[in-house]
Amino acid sequence: MKPTAIFVYGTLKRGGKYHHILADQEYVAEVSTLPGYTLYQPSYYPAMVEDANDLEGVTGELWNVNLKCLEKLDLLEGVHEQLYARMPVPLKLPHSTLEAESYLYLHPIVGLPHLGSTWR
Repeated sequence: MKPTAIFVYGTLKRGGKYHHILADQEYVAEVSTLPGYTLYQPSYYPAMVEDANDLEGVTGELWNVNLKCLEKLDLLEGVHEQLYARMPVPLKLPHSTLEAESYLYLHPIVGLPHLGSTWR
């Protein structure tokens, strides 16, 4: 089965608390989303949300992952509990754009610290 392109922006990045889940997968590059996405901090982890007023996008890493890894990521991100939803997001590459899956936060962001485009 073809790997899934996944964009990570927080604790799954290299050096992050949960990077071990991706450690045996294929790292592609540091990338960012197109404008329209931003980060908030609901806890020790960041939360990406859509924001029509955002002009920067979110920075992170692009990975190619297999189905087993994707299932682990969905579990970690609370997809079944509706904490996050895995959805396609547009990424900018040096000479083109690409769509990859990523995790968007589903809970209210009112009162949460706004982080902008980058988490740590």
